[in-house]
Amino acid sequence: MVVVGAGLAGLACARELAQVGIPVRVRERGRSVGGRMASRRSAGRAVDLGAAYLTVSDPGFAAVMREWRAAGLTREWTDTFLAFGHEGRREVVGPMRWAAPRGLRSLVEHLARTLPVRVDHPVRSVRPGPTVDGQPCAAVVLAMPGPQAAPLLDPALTAANRAVRAQGWSPSLAAALRFPDRCWSGLRGAFVNDHPVLALVCDDGDRRGDGAPVLVAHTTPDFAAEYLHRPDAAAPAIAHAVRELLVLPEPAEEVCVHRWAYAKPTVEVAGTYHLDTDGVGVAGDAFGAPRAQTAWRSGHDLARALVARLTGQ
Repeated sequence: MVVVGAGLAGLACARELAQVGIPVRVRERGRSVGGRMASRRSAGRAVDLGAAYLTVSDPGFAAVMREWRAAGLTREWTDTFLAFGHEGRREVVGPMRWAAPRGLRSLVEHLARTLPVRVDHPVRSVRPGPTVDGQPCAAVVLAMPGPQAAPLLDPALTAANRAVRAQGWSPSLAAALRFPDRCWSGLRGAFVNDHPVLALVCDDGDRRGDGAPVLVAHTTPDFAAEYLHRPDAAAPAIAHAVRELLVLPEPAEEVCVHRWAYAKPTVEVAGTYHLDTDGVGVAGDAFGAPRAQTAWRSGHDLARALVARLTGQ
């Protein structure tokens, strides 16, 4: 078994397979595991630049959350965000949002710790058999956004091609802004509505629990689309938008901008995963509401389907 992609969906799938004794190999083209559960080191600490937080309603994912919490990797953060829009500023109460003191990537690293994962190892092709880069395998799982999976697939794999091309995605930029001190109050996270630049702003020091004077801003898809090929050029506009929204001084350091070409699924694909008679599976948060829990559930459910097929149970 080969799982392509070491984000949350891929590692949820690989761990479930390994736990029942099915040999599995994980291949990741990036330099580290995590996917959009991404953290970047800055000034000696991790800054979350991918997913902003976790919410939990699925019993299976709740069990994984308890595992992470017992290991000291997650903490309850807040159920209250601000919302900015034409009507001004107001509080909105929703589900409890969970955060990771060491960064969200640490959660995926925890899943990967006992798995055979090779990073910086891109897969070039998936062909009938199935074969991965010319090597036969019992089955292959593509755990990544559809537009990244599509170039890997041989045209003869018609069902898998339909599954990945049915997905729709929107881009975003995530920017980390470090200030001289915590020059704001009453902010944990904020949804920003009807804004030309900003969609979400989070207090990274508050959600991580260390009080660092760092905000992370996520942009709108339209703004991101203008800067996908030059994300650093977007830094001044993002910094200005955050300062204007929250009435803040200049950041103390250069703004760090990360590009997400496929940040959020825009088409909810039916089911929780794809698995076809060619032995090709597809998993990820395109199969449901765009959140980390969906990615985990997709990978887990696909693994259970593969176990049933490969073992006849």
